[in-house]
Amino acid sequence: MKRRWFLASTAAVALATVGLTTACGGGGQSAGGDGAAGGDQAGGGVLTMATSADYPPYEFVETAGGAEEIVGFDVDIARHIAEELGYELEITNIDFNGLIPALQAGRADFVMAGMTPTEERKQNVDFSEIYYDAKQTIVFQSGGGIASPEDLSGKTVGVQLGSIQEELANELVETVPNVKLSPLNRINEIVQELKSGRIDAAIIEDTVAEGFLANNPDLEAVEIPEEGSAGSAIAFPKDSELVSEFDRVLAEMESSGMMEELIVKWFGDRAE
Repeated sequence: MKRRWFLASTAAVALATVGLTTACGGGGQSAGGDGAAGGDQAGGGVLTMATSADYPPYEFVETAGGAEEIVGFDVDIARHIAEELGYELEITNIDFNGLIPALQAGRADFVMAGMTPTEERKQNVDFSEIYYDAKQTIVFQSGGGIASPEDLSGKTVGVQLGSIQEELANELVETVPNVKLSPLNRINEIVQELKSGRIDAAIIEDTVAEGFLANNPDLEAVEIPEEGSAGSAIAFPKDSELVSEFDRVLAEMESSGMMEELIVKWFGDRAE
Protein backbone atom coordinates (compact mmCIF):
# COMPACT_ATOMS: atom_id res chain seq x y z
CA MET A 1 0.00 0.00 0.00
CA LYS A 2 1.08 3.54 -0.60
CA ARG A 3 3.09 5.16 2.17
CA ARG A 4 2.91 8.82 2.93
CA TRP A 5 6.06 9.75 4.68
CA PHE A 6 7.16 11.04 7.92
CA LEU A 7 7.03 14.76 8.55
CA ALA A 8 9.47 15.12 11.37
CA SER A 9 8.44 16.73 14.63
CA THR A 10 7.69 15.45 18.06
CA ALA A 11 5.61 15.47 21.12
CA ALA A 12 5.85 13.93 24.49
CA VAL A 13 3.55 12.71 27.23
CA ALA A 14 3.95 10.71 30.36
CA LEU A 15 2.20 8.24 32.61
CA ALA A 16 2.89 6.79 35.99
CA THR A 17 4.87 3.69 35.21
CA VAL A 18 3.36 0.36 36.07
CA GLY A 19 5.30 -2.63 34.92
CA LEU A 20 7.53 -2.66 31.86
CA THR A 21 10.53 -0.33 31.93
CA THR A 22 13.22 0.62 29.46
CA ALA A 23 16.40 2.39 30.54
CA CYS A 24 17.93 4.98 28.24
CA GLY A 25 20.93 6.74 29.69
CA GLY A 26 20.73 9.84 31.87
CA GLY A 27 20.86 10.38 35.60
CA GLY A 28 19.02 8.81 38.47
CA GLN A 29 16.81 11.79 39.38
CA SER A 30 13.40 12.28 37.84
CA ALA A 31 13.10 15.11 35.35
CA GLY A 32 10.84 16.95 37.75
CA GLY A 33 12.61 15.72 40.87
CA ASP A 34 9.84 13.46 42.14
CA GLY A 35 9.18 10.70 39.63
CA ALA A 36 7.08 10.51 36.48
CA ALA A 37 5.46 13.40 34.68
CA GLY A 38 8.08 15.94 35.54
CA GLY A 39 9.96 16.36 32.27
CA ASP A 40 9.85 20.08 31.56
CA GLN A 41 13.58 20.65 31.84
CA ALA A 42 16.09 18.88 29.63
CA GLY A 43 18.25 16.02 30.84
CA GLY A 44 19.20 14.11 33.97
CA GLY A 45 15.99 12.36 34.97
CA VAL A 46 13.23 9.96 34.01
CA LEU A 47 10.58 10.40 31.33
CA THR A 48 7.46 8.26 31.47
CA MET A 49 5.88 7.22 28.20
CA ALA A 50 2.29 5.98 28.19
CA THR A 51 1.17 3.67 25.42
CA SER A 52 -1.37 1.02 24.52
CA ALA A 53 0.83 -1.93 23.60
CA ASP A 54 -1.66 -3.76 21.39
CA TYR A 55 -0.83 -1.98 18.15
CA PRO A 56 1.93 -3.78 16.25
CA PRO A 57 4.25 -2.71 14.77
CA TYR A 58 3.95 0.63 16.62
CA GLU A 59 3.99 -0.97 20.08
CA PHE A 60 3.34 -4.49 21.33
CA VAL A 61 4.41 -6.88 24.07
CA GLU A 62 7.18 -9.29 23.11
CA THR A 63 7.54 -12.39 25.26
CA ALA A 64 10.64 -13.99 23.71
CA GLY A 65 12.84 -15.65 26.31
CA GLY A 66 10.09 -15.66 28.91
CA ALA A 67 10.41 -11.95 29.77
CA GLU A 68 7.79 -9.43 28.70
CA GLU A 69 8.99 -6.26 27.01
CA ILE A 70 7.16 -3.52 25.12
CA VAL A 71 8.81 -3.04 21.72
CA GLY A 72 7.98 -1.45 18.38
CA PHE A 73 8.40 1.53 16.08
CA ASP A 74 7.20 4.11 18.62
CA VAL A 75 9.33 2.55 21.35
CA ASP A 76 12.50 2.78 19.26
CA ILE A 77 11.78 6.45 18.52
CA ALA A 78 11.05 7.24 22.17
CA ARG A 79 14.14 5.38 23.36
CA HIS A 80 16.38 7.36 20.99
CA ILE A 81 14.83 10.72 21.93
CA ALA A 82 15.18 10.04 25.65
CA GLU A 83 18.81 9.03 25.21
CA GLU A 84 19.59 12.12 23.13
CA LEU A 85 18.04 14.37 25.79
CA GLY A 86 19.81 12.61 28.65
CA TYR A 87 16.83 10.89 30.26
CA GLU A 88 15.96 7.38 31.32
CA LEU A 89 12.74 6.09 29.76
CA GLU A 90 9.97 4.26 31.57
CA ILE A 91 6.99 2.81 29.69
CA THR A 92 3.54 2.05 31.03
CA ASN A 93 0.86 0.08 29.20
CA ILE A 94 -2.80 1.12 29.50
CA ASP A 95 -5.91 1.04 27.33
CA PHE A 96 -5.89 3.53 24.46
CA ASN A 97 -8.90 5.50 25.68
CA GLY A 98 -7.09 6.17 28.98
CA LEU A 99 -4.00 7.78 27.44
CA ILE A 100 -5.15 11.40 27.16
CA PRO A 101 -6.84 11.34 30.59
CA ALA A 102 -3.53 10.12 32.03
CA LEU A 103 -1.75 13.12 30.48
CA GLN A 104 -4.37 15.50 31.79
CA ALA A 105 -4.03 14.03 35.27
CA GLY A 106 -0.27 14.66 35.22
CA ARG A 107 0.65 10.97 35.33
CA ALA A 108 2.67 11.01 32.12
CA ASP A 109 5.30 13.06 30.29
CA PHE A 110 4.25 11.95 26.83
CA VAL A 111 2.17 9.46 24.88
CA MET A 112 3.21 7.49 21.82
CA ALA A 113 0.57 5.11 20.51
CA GLY A 114 0.15 5.72 16.80
CA MET A 115 -2.12 8.62 17.85
CA THR A 116 -3.67 10.97 15.29
CA PRO A 117 -3.70 14.68 16.26
CA THR A 118 -7.39 15.42 15.71
CA GLU A 119 -8.87 18.84 16.45
CA GLU A 120 -10.80 17.40 19.38
CA ARG A 121 -7.66 15.95 20.95
CA LYS A 122 -5.77 19.22 20.41
CA GLN A 123 -8.19 20.89 22.78
CA ASN A 124 -6.85 18.73 25.61
CA VAL A 125 -3.19 18.02 24.75
CA ASP A 126 -0.37 19.38 22.60
CA PHE A 127 1.13 17.41 19.71
CA SER A 128 4.36 17.14 17.83
CA GLU A 129 4.34 17.27 14.07
CA ILE A 130 3.23 14.07 12.36
CA TYR A 131 6.10 11.55 12.25
CA TYR A 132 4.39 8.79 10.26
CA ASP A 133 1.33 8.63 8.06
CA ALA A 134 -0.72 5.56 7.20
CA LYS A 135 -4.16 4.66 5.85
CA GLN A 136 -7.28 3.06 7.28
CA THR A 137 -8.71 -0.27 6.14
CA ILE A 138 -11.82 -2.38 6.61
CA VAL A 139 -10.84 -5.91 7.71
CA PHE A 140 -13.31 -8.76 7.25
CA GLN A 141 -13.50 -12.51 6.76
CA SER A 142 -12.61 -13.69 3.26
CA GLY A 143 -15.64 -13.85 1.04
CA GLY A 144 -17.43 -11.19 3.07
CA GLY A 145 -18.20 -9.19 -0.04
CA ILE A 146 -16.98 -5.84 1.30
CA ALA A 147 -15.41 -3.55 -1.30
CA SER A 148 -16.18 -0.10 0.15
CA PRO A 149 -17.55 1.57 3.30
CA GLU A 150 -21.04 1.49 1.75
CA ASP A 151 -20.95 -2.32 1.98
CA LEU A 152 -20.96 -2.05 5.78
CA SER A 153 -24.68 -1.32 5.69
CA GLY A 154 -26.48 -3.71 8.02
CA LYS A 155 -23.22 -4.96 9.55
CA THR A 156 -21.57 -4.81 12.99
CA VAL A 157 -18.17 -3.13 12.90
CA GLY A 158 -15.44 -3.40 15.54
CA VAL A 159 -13.32 -0.37 16.48
CA GLN A 160 -10.86 0.48 19.23
CA LEU A 161 -12.24 2.72 21.96
CA GLY A 162 -10.97 6.30 21.79
CA SER A 163 -9.20 5.79 18.48
CA ILE A 164 -9.29 7.66 15.17
CA GLN A 165 -10.91 4.52 13.77
CA GLU A 166 -13.80 4.94 16.21
CA GLU A 167 -14.23 8.54 15.05
CA LEU A 168 -14.17 7.39 11.44
CA ALA A 169 -16.76 4.71 12.18
CA ASN A 170 -19.02 7.26 13.88
CA GLU A 171 -18.86 9.35 10.71
CA LEU A 172 -19.75 6.29 8.62
CA VAL A 173 -22.81 5.67 10.80
CA GLU A 174 -24.14 9.06 9.68
CA THR A 175 -23.85 8.23 5.98
CA VAL A 176 -24.17 4.43 5.74
CA PRO A 177 -27.50 3.01 6.96
CA ASN A 178 -27.87 0.38 9.65
CA VAL A 179 -24.23 0.18 10.76
CA LYS A 180 -23.79 -1.04 14.34
CA LEU A 181 -20.53 -0.28 16.15
CA SER A 182 -18.82 -2.62 18.61
CA PRO A 183 -16.13 -0.62 20.48
CA LEU A 184 -13.46 -2.69 22.28
CA ASN A 185 -10.33 -1.81 24.20
CA ARG A 186 -7.69 -3.75 22.25
CA ILE A 187 -7.02 -4.66 18.64
CA ASN A 188 -6.46 -8.36 19.33
CA GLU A 189 -9.90 -8.49 20.97
CA ILE A 190 -11.41 -6.95 17.83
CA VAL A 191 -9.71 -9.54 15.61
CA GLN A 192 -10.93 -12.39 17.80
CA GLU A 193 -14.48 -11.04 17.65
CA LEU A 194 -14.16 -10.88 13.87
CA LYS A 195 -12.85 -14.43 13.54
CA SER A 196 -15.56 -15.76 15.83
CA GLY A 197 -18.27 -14.13 13.72
CA ARG A 198 -19.54 -11.88 16.52
CA ILE A 199 -18.75 -8.85 14.37
CA ASP A 200 -18.78 -8.58 10.58
CA ALA A 201 -15.86 -6.21 10.01
CA ALA A 202 -13.32 -4.00 11.75
CA ILE A 203 -11.64 -0.69 10.94
CA ILE A 204 -7.88 -0.95 11.53
CA GLU A 205 -4.87 1.07 10.31
CA ASP A 206 -3.23 -0.60 7.30
CA THR A 207 0.19 -1.08 8.89
CA VAL A 208 -1.39 -2.78 11.92
CA ALA A 209 -3.85 -4.79 9.81
CA GLU A 210 -1.00 -6.21 7.72
CA GLY A 211 0.38 -8.20 10.65
CA PHE A 212 -3.02 -9.71 11.48
CA LEU A 213 -3.69 -10.50 7.82
CA ALA A 214 -0.33 -12.28 7.53
CA ASN A 215 -1.19 -14.50 10.52
CA ASN A 216 -4.84 -15.01 9.58
CA PRO A 217 -5.24 -16.00 5.91
CA ASP A 218 -9.00 -16.19 6.43
CA LEU A 219 -9.09 -12.39 6.71
CA GLU A 220 -8.79 -9.73 4.01
CA ALA A 221 -8.97 -5.94 3.85
CA VAL A 222 -9.90 -3.01 1.64
CA GLU A 223 -8.63 0.56 1.93
CA ILE A 224 -10.93 3.38 3.04
CA PRO A 225 -10.64 6.57 0.94
CA GLU A 226 -8.84 9.22 2.97
CA GLU A 227 -10.79 12.06 4.53
CA GLY A 228 -10.12 14.23 7.57
CA SER A 229 -7.28 13.81 10.08
CA ALA A 230 -4.48 11.32 9.43
CA GLY A 231 -1.01 10.43 10.66
CA SER A 232 0.67 9.75 14.00
CA ALA A 233 2.13 12.31 16.40
CA ILE A 234 3.43 12.39 19.97
CA ALA A 235 1.07 13.84 22.58
CA PHE A 236 2.04 16.02 25.56
CA PRO A 237 0.31 17.77 28.42
CA LYS A 238 -0.74 21.27 27.47
CA ASP A 239 2.17 23.77 27.37
CA SER A 240 4.83 21.11 27.92
CA GLU A 241 8.34 22.43 27.25
CA LEU A 242 9.28 18.98 25.96
CA VAL A 243 7.51 19.56 22.64
CA SER A 244 10.30 21.68 21.13
CA GLU A 245 13.00 19.31 22.41
CA PHE A 246 11.30 16.27 20.95
CA ASP A 247 10.67 18.09 17.68
CA ARG A 248 14.35 18.93 17.42
CA VAL A 249 15.45 15.32 17.85
CA LEU A 250 12.77 14.06 15.46
CA ALA A 251 14.01 16.48 12.81
CA GLU A 252 17.55 15.21 13.36
CA MET A 253 16.34 11.62 13.00
CA GLU A 254 14.72 12.49 9.70
CA SER A 255 17.69 14.39 8.27
CA SER A 256 20.18 11.70 9.31
CA GLY A 257 18.14 8.90 7.74
CA MET A 258 17.53 7.19 11.08
CA MET A 259 13.77 7.59 10.84
CA GLU A 260 13.75 5.99 7.42
CA GLU A 261 15.77 3.08 8.82
CA LEU A 262 13.22 2.56 11.59
CA ILE A 263 10.35 2.76 9.11
CA VAL A 264 11.95 0.05 6.99
CA LYS A 265 12.74 -2.01 10.10
CA TRP A 266 9.16 -2.04 11.37
CA PHE A 267 7.02 -1.52 8.26
CA GLY A 268 9.23 -2.86 5.50
CA ASP A 269 10.26 -1.00 2.36
CA ARG A 270 7.03 0.90 1.64
CA ALA A 271 8.43 3.39 -0.82
CA GLU A 272 6.06 4.36 -3.61
